[in-house]
Amino acid sequence: MPIPVVCPGCKARFSVSDQFAGRTGPCPKCKQPIKIPELAVKAVTIHEPEAPVTTSAGTGRAPTAPIRRVEKAIPAWRFAAIGGAVVAAMLTAWGVGKALGAETLQAEWAWLPAVAGLVVAVPCVLLGYAAVRNRELEPYTGTPLLIRSLACAAVYAGLWVVKGQLPAEQTAEMWQWLYIGPLFVAAGGLAALVSLELDWGPAIAHFSLYAMFTSLLRWLAGLPPL
Repeated sequence: MPIPVVCPGCKARFSVSDQFAGRTGPCPKCKQPIKIPELAVKAVTIHEPEAPVTTSAGTGRAPTAPIRRVEKAIPAWRFAAIGGAVVAAMLTAWGVGKALGAETLQAEWAWLPAVAGLVVAVPCVLLGYAAVRNRELEPYTGTPLLIRSLACAAVYAGLWVVKGQLPAEQTAEMWQWLYIGPLFVAAGGLAALVSLELDWGPAIAHFSLYAMFTSLLRWLAGLPPL
């Protein structure tokens, strides 16, 4: 580390190596003896990092401790309630199909599958959201979750209504759904993406859960699954 030196005689300024600190030598210009100053060694104090705090009370500083998200475990009774509701819905669909018959259900009770599709959509949306939501983000709860779920459920049920308006000859064969199906999946995935702020993959999985369950109910009622 070079040491800056000023000659007291000719006021010349120059630097010398720190190995000459404390020695005396002639000025390169006027030859007057110059004493090279000693290096001032400053003690360096290493402070330990302050412990992170979780509150600003008493410190006046923002909390520095990371916020840990605590996932609440789902009570066992909720799983039992969901399982019971699924079984009840399946038994109801089977019973209605047996009581009315597929032809009567399609001809005189055509509105019933549409209403059932809307009723089933709400719990499917809520259950699907709990299953595929992004665990890194704060989940929707309470009224915001209910409003968003109702909006998503309305779109899901509306897609069944739109499907019902298609000519039967365009949906009778499974291969035809290779062309029609992606349109419905894209529309349902977009609804989940916008209303529940899911990514594309989870959004499509979310709609697929509803589509598969309602198809199962239609099959149990004696109706074409699609």
